[in-house]
Amino acid sequence: MSGNLAALRLQVETALAGRVTAPFSYRDRKLVEMVSAGIPEIDALTGGLPRGGVTEICGSPCSGRTSLLVSALASRTAQAEVCALVDGRDAFDPHAAAAAGVELKRLLWVRCRNIEQALRSTDLLLQSGGFGMIAVDLSDILPATVRHVPLNAWFRFRRAVEDTPTILMLLEQEPNAKTCASLVLRVGFEGTRWVGTASENRAGDFCAANSSACLLEGAGVRAEVVRSSVQPVDGREVTAEGGEGDFTFEISNFK
Repeated sequence: MSGNLAALRLQVETALAGRVTAPFSYRDRKLVEMVSAGIPEIDALTGGLPRGGVTEICGSPCSGRTSLLVSALASRTAQAEVCALVDGRDAFDPHAAAAAGVELKRLLWVRCRNIEQALRSTDLLLQSGGFGMIAVDLSDILPATVRHVPLNAWFRFRRAVEDTPTILMLLEQEPNAKTCASLVLRVGFEGTRWVGTASENRAGDFCAANSSACLLEGAGVRAEVVRSSVQPVDGREVTAEGGEGDFTFEISNFK
């Protein structure tokens, strides 16, 4: 029986050759160019950020979303790419971003007051073209409000960014773009990292005895690939769906 099934499978694959890629492999992924997210651990986990696709970064407040956003902007602007940030609730801190390496002269900051303005602005930016990355930060908007965005809006964004060199990044508290997203990454706060103000060799003891005198150096974040439908064009291996990894970030970008 198994021999007959193998022969039948080979016959079907041969008949569909050139029209359907590996019809029996539901995990086949579209080959796309991936670029660095600015955090080596995230690049190792996901393969990077896909050009011509939608990337969703979701997580609760203080989960590290903004740190990932700023790192990605710093990475892209360092490569002389022009980026745009659609700031859903005018919460972006350009001074902290500049300190983290974002070249503000290559960043268009669109300050919005509500989700309607954010969606309209995203449409216009995608239609205009020429951006290496467009980030849409909806993380400070109530999840219930974002949840009511019509699915056809996400489809429109996906179609607009397809076959372009642009990275479209959505930041939300929960994923909403469904199958329109090429990559969905969930981040979550895991723990803090402290340093003492005493000499380095006594920092741990000093913190234990004088916790109020310690400094918060950074925080640990757990990242999980919820879904990925892309494969790097260079053939690199990336973590399968549901993979997890740890990375840390500086407190200056903590959000």
